[in-house]
Amino acid sequence: MKSEQIDGSEEREITLQMRDNTLSFQGMPFLFYFVLSNLYFHVTTAYNILRHYGVELGKPDFLGQA
Repeated sequence: MKSEQIDGSEEREITLQMRDNTLSFQGMPFLFYFVLSNLYFHVTTAYNILRHYGVELGKPDFLGQA
């Protein structure tokens, strides 16, 4: 993806069709309130599953500093 393709997308309208309703966001709130929260949830869940099964991970691994 080229940077020109996302320039100005902070104001772009994003519409998600869910089962029973439609969610509409502008670009920046979509990133901050929908995408990032889902990303953090899935990264944390994967980390917890790995720890549960005995993989020796620590905070530096989670933060990408290992």
